[in-house]
Amino acid sequence: MNLSARKKEILRAVVTDYVKVAQPVGSRTVARRYLVGLSPATIRNEMADLEEMGYLIQPHTSAGRIPSQKGYRFYVDELMEATDLPEKEKKTIKKAFHDRKLREIEDIIKYTSRLLSSLTNYTSLILGPRLKKSAFKKLQIMPVDAQRGLLVLVTDTGFVKNKLINLPQTLSANELSRIVSYLNSKLKGLTVNKITATLIGELRRDLYYHVKFLEDTFTLLEESLAEDERRVFLGGTTNILNQPEFGDIEKVKALLTLFEQHSLLAALLARPVVGVEGVVIKIGRENLLEEVRDCSLVMTTYCLGREVVGTIGLLGPTRMEYSKTVAVLQQVVSSLQKL
Repeated sequence: MNLSARKKEILRAVVTDYVKVAQPVGSRTVARRYLVGLSPATIRNEMADLEEMGYLIQPHTSAGRIPSQKGYRFYVDELMEATDLPEKEKKTIKKAFHDRKLREIEDIIKYTSRLLSSLTNYTSLILGPRLKKSAFKKLQIMPVDAQRGLLVLVTDTGFVKNKLINLPQTLSANELSRIVSYLNSKLKGLTVNKITATLIGELRRDLYYHVKFLEDTFTLLEESLAEDERRVFLGGTTNILNQPEFGDIEKVKALLTLFEQHSLLAALLARPVVGVEGVVIKIGRENLLEEVRDCSLVMTTYCLGREVVGTIGLLGPTRMEYSKTVAVLQQVVSSLQKL
């Protein structure tokens, strides 16, 4: 059954007010704050209809109404208007990334997770890049002084590993350059999962006369192969627990336990993201995990440069400021793409 224009406006008013104050919304509140031209009696009748249709819930007989998950879904799909962040907030986000010297992808993701949680007061979840699907881009050895060099391994998704190594005193700059060029020619363009132990063994044999000095290089490559490719970075893990909906200690324990299980969080974020402007919103029971059935998840993919490297999301109560959350997420993703 289609909702009338009046019912839509009343549902919009209930969602808007409940998101602000976390208290059931009565007909008098709607009449006074949102629909001045309608009487409380008329609004009360319409709210009763919306309850019967499953869009509103009356928690207690004498209380006002709150949105149901069906009500939130209708609001998000049909009634929500795009929020344009104030210029001041946009500048704050842009400046946050511009002012920080973030080079390693792990540092970028950690910083982004903290920034998102502070901007929204929700819990941020960021699924890092699948390292084994990344392609080797380059290896560099930059001399620090006569005896040491900084070894840097970079993939096409921006993943960086570095290590301080000892350089032989007998090694000339030209010879070091030739070794690095050789390694890059052998490795460039290979996905990380194709840089196998067998290939590393071949490189060891080819460069046997430098094998001692290069052991740090081979060790770094092997460590990279062992990286957890499903790592999830969290920010503001206690934010969601401060919401009034989570006064139930069992809900709190379930969420805290979930936050420790990165494989489950990765599965939660790894679902195909299809939605308006690349953003998907999953409300309550639309989330597959029991622990987040009372939550909403707003998520999208993110890029570093032109490469899509993972999924980024915000987890909050179903009583979420959806439009603003989408706007903040899009602005942060836009800033990430320009790094």
